[in-house]
Order: sequence, then structure tokens, then C-alpha cells
Amino acid sequence: MPEGDTIFRTARALRRALMGRPVTRFQSTYPLLTRFHDDEPLTGRTVDHVESRGKWLLIHFSGGATLATHMLMSGAWHIYRPGERWQQPRANMRILLENAEYVAVGFRVPVAQMHTAQTLVRDRRIPPPVLDVLSAEFDAEAAAERVRACAREEIGDVLLHQKVMAGVGNVFKSEICFVCGMHPFAHVAALTTVQINQLIATAQKLIAANVMEDSGERIVTFRGLHRRTTHDSDPAESLWVYGRAGEPCRKCGERIERRLQGPDARVTFWCPRCQPLFGAVSAY
Repeated sequence: MPEGDTIFRTARALRRALMGRPVTRFQSTYPLLTRFHDDEPLTGRTVDHVESRGKWLLIHFSGGATLATHMLMSGAWHIYRPGERWQQPRANMRILLENAEYVAVGFRVPVAQMHTAQTLVRDRRIPPPVLDVLSAEFDAEAAAERVRACAREEIGDVLLHQKVMAGVGNVFKSEICFVCGMHPFAHVAALTTVQINQLIATAQKLIAANVMEDSGERIVTFRGLHRRTTHDSDPAESLWVYGRAGEPCRKCGERIERRLQGPDARVTFWCPRCQPLFGAVSAY
């Protein structure tokens, strides 16, 4: 699933292609989007802004309409010049926005909905900017309080709660715990205030490091294997523990372990030597 860095980069690319330009064509395979467009046409409206909020991407149009999309496991936005050949088959197109210079295509986007300013505020699934670790409005102190409120939960699970910190996904979960030297299956109650603050600061640092400015105009959803949390530019050496079960730890040489975690059985990786168990854990 794309994480906060992916959606941030996607929003940045879509801003370059769409913002300030009037929409000349809109298409969607989703009846509710088509119905909205029939009743309140998006063609002729200007894209005022494009933003990411955690794992959600919001396209704001003049007149107050907002298109909110979530990629889940399969979705991706691409940007093309008019007439340019698409990199996915047309059957995968779910949303199309075109202006005089660019065509933005949402391929296999599984969640898409139109909002007004009022309904956007009321939608509790879409986080406000204060929850987004990449937002200038992110409140680290409030995030620490939200982490502490999950005292009986495992650290790895809490990092994935989008109402605690929006934008952290499964790759960064394991990487954040490793960088902080914390066992992902320990309970939050075992953490000190300093450790909680370290987790939050590390989440901000690692994710922000993966949204550095680029110059590309076409974007394809960014996958975890290209992320970098180490200081090595070699893609094969870019992550500390994620996806490396059975391989030697890059710091101590111990074999990396892997286990499913939480009600959604998300896979977690860690080094048993660099991340010693310091609190109560769930039963194996």
C-alpha cells in the first residue's frame, strides 16, 4: 500500500500538472463521480490545489468541490501529455482529468469520492493536516498524547493508526522501530516519554527524507523497494529491516526476523539484537 511519502510525491506531481488550469475533460467509471459531474460539471472549473493527507490525496476545484482518492494496494495516478501512450491499459482507468497541457489518469483507484468543504470536514476517515506527519501543521505533542492513549497496544500496530499519525505505513513501521531500537511487539505502556518522542521525530524524519524534490512530470506509484531509510544510495541496501527476513542485520549481523502482527496480520520485520524486548508483548 502506498504510504505518506508516495501520496505526497503524487500530490506534488499533480499540482504541477493541474493547479491553476481549467479542466477541459472529466471521465470516471464510478457512477457517483459521474453523477456529480452531470449535476455540477467539473469541466470549466480550475484546480485550486492538490494536497496529500496521510494516505489520502485531495484535488480541490474552484466552486468548492473536492475529489478525494485513496490508493489502497492497487491504485496509481499517472500524468501524460495529450496523445501520449498510457503505461496501463485503458480498462484500468477509473478517473481522468484533462486540461490543455496534461492528462491525469487514476488507474485502478479503489476509493474515490466527491466532497464539499462541509462534508470533507465531517469525513472522519480523511485526516486533518494536524495528523499528517508531512504537514507543516503536524502537532508532535498532540501525537505523543495519542500514542500514550494506546498504552495496551503493540508499538508496531500503533504506528499504523492513521488517527494517531497519518502517513506511516507498513514499510516505515518496521524501519522506524529499528532506527529507534524498539521492539515492534512491545506494548506502548513500556515506552518512556523520551522514547515516544523519538518514535514521532523518527517518523517525521524518515518519511520527509523520501519526498525530496524531483523534476519528473510523469509519476507512477512509488513502491517500497525504492525507499531509503539507510544512508546507502544502492537500492539493494536502502532499507534496514523491511523485506529482509533471514538476512544479516546491517548493524550487528544478527538474522532479521519476520512475523505477522495485529488484527490485519501486517508483516513486521526486526532485529532481535538491535531491538531488545523491553516490555510486555502479545502471546506468540
